Amino acid sequence: MSRRTICRALAVTLALAGVTAVAGPTPALAEPIPEAPGHRLVDAYAGAPAVAQPLPGTQPPQHPYLAANGRSGMHADGWGSATYPWSGPLGAHPQVGSERMALLGGECANVTFDRAGRIVTVCGTFSGFLVKLLDPHTLATLAEYRLPQRPSTVEAVTRLDFSRIFKDTSGGAYSYLDNEDRLVLADSRQHIIRLVHRQKPDGSWEFTVSDDWDLTGQVPHDCVTWTNLHPSGTCDPVTSVMPDWQGRIWWVTRQGRIGTVDPATGTIRSVRLADEEIQNSFSVAADGVSIVSDHALYEFTAAADGTPAVVWRQTYDRGTGTKPGSVNQGSGTTPDIFGDGGRYVAITDNADDRMHVLVYRRSADVPAERRLVCEIPVFAAGASTTDNSLISWGNSLVVENNYGYENITSLTFGRSVVGGVTRIDVRRDGSGCDTAWESAERSPSVVPKLSTGNGLVYLYTKDPNSLGIDAWYLTAVDFRTGRTRWKQLVGTGIGYDNNWAPITVGPDGTAYVGVFNGLAAVRDGS
Repeated sequence: MSRRTICRALAVTLALAGVTAVAGPTPALAEPIPEAPGHRLVDAYAGAPAVAQPLPGTQPPQHPYLAANGRSGMHADGWGSATYPWSGPLGAHPQVGSERMALLGGECANVTFDRAGRIVTVCGTFSGFLVKLLDPHTLATLAEYRLPQRPSTVEAVTRLDFSRIFKDTSGGAYSYLDNEDRLVLADSRQHIIRLVHRQKPDGSWEFTVSDDWDLTGQVPHDCVTWTNLHPSGTCDPVTSVMPDWQGRIWWVTRQGRIGTVDPATGTIRSVRLADEEIQNSFSVAADGVSIVSDHALYEFTAAADGTPAVVWRQTYDRGTGTKPGSVNQGSGTTPDIFGDGGRYVAITDNADDRMHVLVYRRSADVPAERRLVCEIPVFAAGASTTDNSLISWGNSLVVENNYGYENITSLTFGRSVVGGVTRIDVRRDGSGCDTAWESAERSPSVVPKLSTGNGLVYLYTKDPNSLGIDAWYLTAVDFRTGRTRWKQLVGTGIGYDNNWAPITVGPDGTAYVGVFNGLAAVRDGS
C-alpha cells in the first residue's frame, strides 16, 4: 500500500470522526491501547537494569508561579530544562500499562502532576481536546473537561488533509500547572482559561473554569468552525502560555504576536513580530523571557504596563525550506535557559546541510558580536533536524535527530528514521562548545527527558524491522557516556507512535509517554 493511499485512508477516517464530532462524540474507552500484530515477534526487553547514579549540579530555580519543578509542564520547569530531580525507572523488571483515550487519536500531549501526584493532562482527540484528571497508577479518568475543537481538525475533515492537525501546536498542548495546582492554557477561541479541579461531596472529581481572559481584542479570530467553514478574515491561533516571575501570563501566537495578561486586573498588552511565525513554546527566568521565531531568537522583558519589550534579537540560519521532521522553516526548539544563574540560552537552527546547536549569552549588556558562544553542527549532512526541545543540565545539552518523521504514517511497515542523539558541552570558560558523545539511537519524535536523580536520558525509539513490525521502546541512555543501558517494549503499531508528545517522569518514578492513542506508562517492577 502506498503512503499516499495510507494518507487518503486516514483522511477518510478523520472525516468519519468529524461526523461523530458534530453528532456528539463517543465517550473515551477505559481500556489499554491495542497492540498491532507482531508484538510477540520482537524483543520485549534488551540490556540490563541500571544503577542510579545521581548527577551533581544545581536544579533550575523554582519558578514562583509554576508547580514544583518536574510537575508543571512539557519542559519540566521555567527554564525548559527537560530534567527531573527524582529517579525514573531503572529497567528492573519493567511493567507497562496504557490507557486508550478515544477510539481514534487521544494523544496526551502534556502531563503534569498536582501536589497529591494525580495527573492533569491535555489529550487530543479528533472530536476535540480533553483536559483530564487521571489516577497516576491505573490511568483511570477521574474528571474530564472538553475544550473547543481546533480549526485544524475542521480543516482536516473538510479538506481531507490530516497533516494540518499534526503541524498544529495550538489549542492547549502547551499548557502549564501553576503554583496552586490550576491548569492554564489557551484554547482555540483565543481565550486563556484557568481550570481548577476539585473533589465533590460524593467523592467524584470535576474541573471548573476559575478565570477566562479573552484575547480576541488583540488577536484575529475569524477561524474555521463547523458553522464558519469559509471565513473571510484572519485566524491567528495562540501557541503557548507561560507566567513570568512577576505573575503575568505571557502568550504567543503562530503569526508572531506576543502578549501578556495581568491576572489581577485583566489588562492585556501585546506586540507583533512582523512576518515571523512562532510554533514553539518559550522559557522564562527571573530576568526575562526567551522566545524563538522562525527567523530569530529574542530576549524579552515587560514594560511597566505589561507591554512586551525586546531586550535583544539574534537571527540564525533558517535554511531555505522546511525539512521532513520540522513543523516550519525555522528552529524547532523551545529555548533552553541554562548555566550558572541562567547565563546561557540555547536553540537549534534550520541550516540546509547540517543543523547546528546554538548557544548564546543572555545578559543584556553583552555586545552583539560576543553574544554567540558556539554553533556546533550535529548529525549527518543532508539529514539533520529537530522539532523538540533540548535537554539542559549544568553546561551540557542533549539533542535528538527527528529528520524524516512527519506524522503517524511516516514510519509504518517497519520503517524508521536515520536517528542520532548527541550531547554538547559548553566549556567552563565559555570560550566555545565541544561534542561529548554521539549515540545512534533512533528517537523519531519524542520530547526526551533526563532524570538527574539517576543519570539516565529517556528516549522513545523505533528501529527498522524487516518483518514490517512497528515496535516502540522506552530507551534509557547514560547521560555521562551516551551508552544505551536498556530498552523496554511499550507497544506496537500506530497507536503507540509518539507523534511529538513528551516523555514525562512522574514523582513516583514512572515514565509516562504520550502516544497517538492515549497515554502509556513504564515503571519498575518488584
